[in-house]
Formats: sequence, C-alpha cells, structure tokens
Amino acid sequence: MAWTLLGLAGLLEIAFAFFMKSSAGFTRLIPALLTVATGLSSVVLLSISLRTLPVGTGYAVWTGIGAAGTAIIGILLLGDSAAPMRIACIGLILAGVIGLKLVSGN
Repeated sequence: MAWTLLGLAGLLEIAFAFFMKSSAGFTRLIPALLTVATGLSSVVLLSISLRTLPVGTGYAVWTGIGAAGTAIIGILLLGDSAAPMRIACIGLILAGVIGLKLVSGN
C-alpha cells in the first residue's frame, strides 16, 4: 500500500509542476489553486507512505518520479528539448527509481 501511495504522490508531484508552470507565477487563479492542491496532496501522500518506507528510499523515489515525469511532460506537452542525452538522463533517473524499488525490503 505504501508503494501505491508513493507512486500516486509522485504523479501528483508531476501535476504540481505542470500547474505551477500554467499558473504563470501564480497570476492565474485556477492553475494556482491546482498547484496548491496537488502540491499539498503530494506531500501528504508522501508522508503517509513514509510511515512504512525508509525515508531515503521514499523521498528519492518521490523526487525521481516527479523529476522524470515532469521532464517527460515538458517534452510531450510544452515543447522542451528531446535531445538524445536528455532522454538518456531521464532514463537513468527512472532506472534509479526502479532500482530503489527492487532493492527495498518493503
């Protein structure tokens, strides 16, 4: 259950970053409210998952999902660069997240 909550927290972290970009520096009300809601929800789910998971593993996976997912959203929806080395680095982040899951005792 903790891993599921952590995965959901990571997805909310991606939404948080996307809405933050969409809020244009908190000048647009609806995206700003969604930024606050997704950011808070993400942190709450992270904290619940950390009741069971080691803090280093949980936090690293959460930030990895958020970083890689946000980079992918940036490429797919916002016109960010899809240079081969950028894709390779995103792959390394995802490999680290998967590795942490595989070696975790939970």
